[in-house]
Amino acid sequence: MREILLVHISGPDRPGLTAAFTAKLAEYDVHILDMGQAVIHDTLTLGILISIPESSQSAPVVKDLLFLAHDLGITLKCTPVGLDNYRAWVESEGKKRHIVTLLGRTLTARQVAAVSAALADQNLNIDAIHRLSGRVPLNSDGHSRPACVEFSVRGTPRDSTALRKRFLQISAEQVVDIAIQEDTAFRRNRRLVAFDMDSTLIRAEIIDELAKIAGVGDQVSAITEAAMRGELDFKQSLRRRLGLLKGLPVSALESLAAHIPLNDGAEKLITNLKRFGYKTAIISGGFTYFGRKLQEMLGIDYVFANELEIEGGALTGRPVGEIVDAARKAELLTELAARENLSLQQVIAVGDGANDLPMLNLAGLGIAYHAKPVVKEGARQAISTLGLDSILYLVGIRERDMS
Repeated sequence: MREILLVHISGPDRPGLTAAFTAKLAEYDVHILDMGQAVIHDTLTLGILISIPESSQSAPVVKDLLFLAHDLGITLKCTPVGLDNYRAWVESEGKKRHIVTLLGRTLTARQVAAVSAALADQNLNIDAIHRLSGRVPLNSDGHSRPACVEFSVRGTPRDSTALRKRFLQISAEQVVDIAIQEDTAFRRNRRLVAFDMDSTLIRAEIIDELAKIAGVGDQVSAITEAAMRGELDFKQSLRRRLGLLKGLPVSALESLAAHIPLNDGAEKLITNLKRFGYKTAIISGGFTYFGRKLQEMLGIDYVFANELEIEGGALTGRPVGEIVDAARKAELLTELAARENLSLQQVIAVGDGANDLPMLNLAGLGIAYHAKPVVKEGARQAISTLGLDSILYLVGIRERDMS
């Protein structure tokens, strides 16, 4: 009968340790059933699950491994694994897996404790933890760079809705963003990112800025806020707001477009998405005039938004063509995915308003970005502590791989 051993190796890391131990195992024709290695602050932890051939016995294998570990100044422990235990481990392979990502300005033990306890309450087991953000220098105040770790989790939550609510509660209490995604091939193969524009890609609501120039800021802002909270029909609210801008000269649009404030991390995010081969799009209830300016500035592939009617060098107060509202955003996302020959599971959508929710929930990864509570609760994922570039972490990109 084959013997199965779990070999656990730990100690100061240096080149050649894995080679040395596996070479010793090779002398006994050992089969490796599983292995995993991690290095934290120059300290190695290596686990190897081995099957010893029936022609050999475990005692000499363990003896030689212990001698080797002593010579190398490494701690080694061997634990027998029963056949029933091993079979149960093999049979658990079909369990669902999830990726839980923690994002914040700093990473604290309190945050990790809260998240890991929430996972344990749902009978989810943490298999591995990886740091995606860069190393923090000693002279850092903790705010110079983001902190991000990724948990690989096995199992099916008892109550996904309750887990999501618990994560939102922890996020509010601990100032950390928590994302949970099913770990599938689609998560690792997303190819299109669609952004809302106003208050998502840019740090402004364009129609409110135009209203200030036109002297009707308070009136338009009140309608905008009501629409973003989902209290007004978007099409009706847009027509009412545009009506208040009738007569505004095109020169006002030109002046505003020259000073569009991007949200934190927008340029870094778009640059890296393009570098890794993603297509990008703006799907917005805002205006194509400004979307095209951003397209030129950032190199965005597609722009879908509302067209302003202009006559005699001024706004008429009417839109041209079909208004891009919540339903139309979802339709455009679907059409764009089909145009790019992509599954919707390969699409990321980012927005901040109630009219973004259908689009966010249609995409494989929908992110409410610095959104109002009703939008955060309605979306599957939310980012409220960091800039747009933190989205790169949600697709598993490490800081060292970003430009």
